Amino acid sequence: MVNIHERSPVPACVPAHPDPSSSISPDDWRRLEGATFSVMCKIHPTVSSQHLRARVIDYVQRLFRLHHDGYQVISFGSVPLKTYLPDGDIDLTLLCAAISDENLENEVCAILKSEEQRKDSEFEVKDVKYVPAEVKLVKCKVQNIAVDISVNQIGGPNKVYFLEKVDQNLGKNNLLRRSIMLIKHWCYYESCILGAQRGLVSTYALETLVLYIFHVFHKSLDGPLAVLYRFLDYYSKFDWDNKGISLFGPISLSSLPELVTEPPYTRDDGFLSREAFLKDCAKAFSVPPINSEENPQVFSKKFVNIVDPLKQSNNLGRSISKGNLGRIRKEFYFGACKLGKILQAPACFSANEINRFFRNTLSRADVPVSSPDDVLQAASVSASPGNKGVEGVSKGSSPNNSCDVLCNQFGYIKISDSNNALQNLVVDRPA
Repeated sequence: MVNIHERSPVPACVPAHPDPSSSISPDDWRRLEGATFSVMCKIHPTVSSQHLRARVIDYVQRLFRLHHDGYQVISFGSVPLKTYLPDGDIDLTLLCAAISDENLENEVCAILKSEEQRKDSEFEVKDVKYVPAEVKLVKCKVQNIAVDISVNQIGGPNKVYFLEKVDQNLGKNNLLRRSIMLIKHWCYYESCILGAQRGLVSTYALETLVLYIFHVFHKSLDGPLAVLYRFLDYYSKFDWDNKGISLFGPISLSSLPELVTEPPYTRDDGFLSREAFLKDCAKAFSVPPINSEENPQVFSKKFVNIVDPLKQSNNLGRSISKGNLGRIRKEFYFGACKLGKILQAPACFSANEINRFFRNTLSRADVPVSSPDDVLQAASVSASPGNKGVEGVSKGSSPNNSCDVLCNQFGYIKISDSNNALQNLVVDRPA
């Protein structure tokens, strides 16, 4: 969890919540995002891990097609978005309109349990169990990767299509996707507030909160660290007791069950066109409720209230308990304070402070942090015309002043290259 009292080279008198637009210079932001880039290199899904997950998904798809030509298995969640954690699971849904959900769930269990008994199976299948949750699941492990299979849940794939479409529209080299990945790691490893099954924030709720930050602050966001700071700063000050949050602004809890949206207090030149796009996109990927006329659904008030962009009656904050709300607030507040001070750290110390801020995240990775010179060289190679990846890098020039020497001694990262060079790097490392 975040410890704001850790020893830090940042003077205590600096503001705890600096304005990222006016208090931090563009050069400082480039340097800070460069330090964050080193963290991103370690947490980005590797080519080998993506390949293994693709093979597992293909195996499950073929397994079910062998039993029924009409079975269609679709992957959704963090794997197709490439925002999964190192030990993240694979979310699949089995679609077959000709069979009832209950019979389909029994069929999924039976097929996987049969495969679990086979000694000559292509992949090892184990720990098959049925979970009668709100969304019923069959859980198992395939080649030691957790796999969750639901049935006829088209809403899951639609969330992926929605986020991918929005990510493409927002641009900035898939900044939404990269920011989701960084914030997920901070929430899971640094503050321990991610996980609906533990009464904490669900992944889709987190993605919706991040997307709202993009909607409001898009123009000023140029890197994942800037998004993380805006995220922590905004939600640490949010009035969760009296308001909820939707993609289009805060909602008044006193008006529930009617969703009355308050316009955001800040908006840039592209706000209205962006809002129109998001509304059209949400409408295109929304799933109409079943038997909506017989069983009208309304938004149910919980301790944390987050409106699902694709299903307005769905409260994405419903998993969060009252006790955990206080914990989440504290983590947002202390995270914002600590990162705010890091943003104002002297140039020689800021990169090391970024590494400390993501200390638990970095400890989860199994390869060393890229050196400053490797990062710079790799970024330059990647940004060159015609280059689509990095096959090798060489050491850069020697540091030319005492501050540079200090930075190199502690593995700091000094960035002077363009932001685009950092954003275009393709990373491959061992799984």
